[in-house]
Amino acid sequence: MWRTIVFILSVAAAMPAAAQGCPELTGAHTVESERYVLSYRAKPEKIAVSQHFTVEIVVCPKGGHPAPEGVRVDGFMPEHNHGMNYKAVVKPAGGGRYEASGLMFHMPGKWDFIFEVRGGGKTDRMTATVMLQ
Repeated sequence: MWRTIVFILSVAAAMPAAAQGCPELTGAHTVESERYVLSYRAKPEKIAVSQHFTVEIVVCPKGGHPAPEGVRVDGFMPEHNHGMNYKAVVKPAGGGRYEASGLMFHMPGKWDFIFEVRGGGKTDRMTATVMLQ
C-alpha cells in the first residue's frame, strides 16, 4: 500500500504546474514564470495580417504563490522595434480564465506576445513568439 501512495505522490509532484488543478485550454501554448503558468490560444487559431483576433488565456499560480489579480497582453515586433496599433482589452472570465480582445498584428513577420500577470504586489512578464506570414 505504501508503494502505491509514494508512487501517486511522486507522479503528482512531477506533473507540470498547469496540470495540478488548473483549467485546461485545449490546443493552447504555454509559457511560465517563476510564479505562474500561463496557457493561451488565439481565436481564430490562424492569425491573419491586419485582422482582429482574440486570445483566450488561463493563468495558474505555482505552489504557494498568490492568485492573479490581473492580466495584460500586448504584441511587439522586436525586429522593427514597435508594437501593435491597437490596445488589447482583457476581461476576466472566472476561474483563472481571461479573454483578450481587440488585438491586431498589422504586418507580417516575427511578433512577440507579451503577457503580464499581476499578483501579490508584483508583476511577472512572459513572452511567446509568433511568426506571421
